Amino acid sequence: MDIVNRRLAEIHPYENNPRFNDEAVDAVAASIQEFGFKVPIVLDSEGVIVAGHTRWKAALKLQLETVPCVVADDLTPEQIKAFRLADNKVAEIAYWNEEAMAKELEEIADIDMTLFGFGEEESPLGDELEDDTYTAAVNVPQYEITGKKPTIAEMLDTEKADTLIAKIKASSVSEEEKAFLIRAAHRHNVFNYGNVAEYYAHASPEMQELMEASALVIIDVGNAIANGYATLMGEVLDAMEGDGDNA
Repeated sequence: MDIVNRRLAEIHPYENNPRFNDEAVDAVAASIQEFGFKVPIVLDSEGVIVAGHTRWKAALKLQLETVPCVVADDLTPEQIKAFRLADNKVAEIAYWNEEAMAKELEEIADIDMTLFGFGEEESPLGDELEDDTYTAAVNVPQYEITGKKPTIAEMLDTEKADTLIAKIKASSVSEEEKAFLIRAAHRHNVFNYGNVAEYYAHASPEMQELMEASALVIIDVGNAIANGYATLMGEVLDAMEGDGDNA
């Protein structure tokens, strides 16, 4: 893989880029400032971005003159389109091991990780620090049931949401605004999906049905796709089959 430096003026965004990435630009810019430009932008033979729109916007924000790039001139136009989608989706396949992540964060004392989206329950980055990355397949995290019987409290961490709600209730904003903010605060609840799976295994049929309807567990992948909980991109897999080494 040959990496070349290209002037920003020579790089062009894809006009039909389906990824909304503006919220991640500041964090990616912070990452570049802290660690350097470690992940090249992927271009087609015409200099149009295949993967790396967020890094390109971050480079513009930082007023960089040149950035490292890889030119994917070995891919067909159809493969370029498929790769652009697949590369921007695969981050959704991964999910965090919360305990391992917390341990890693505890050992980072001199770098402000909130600049990169950590410290929020959900970062707007996804895996933007690594790439603009899309999924080539449905991937539903699977948990091996051990027989553990967790409590309700062990399935859900409400500490951050509860703290925020208390602050909202104590504020002087209108009651209508309080009601809105309290509803919004619930987005900071954190689910332990391993414990959710364990609880589901021991729950009553009615509770299991309600947990499925709430998308806390996904039993029927087809139903999950229909309801927007997962996205199937078999076409992308077919288009990219055999070309993984070229990505």
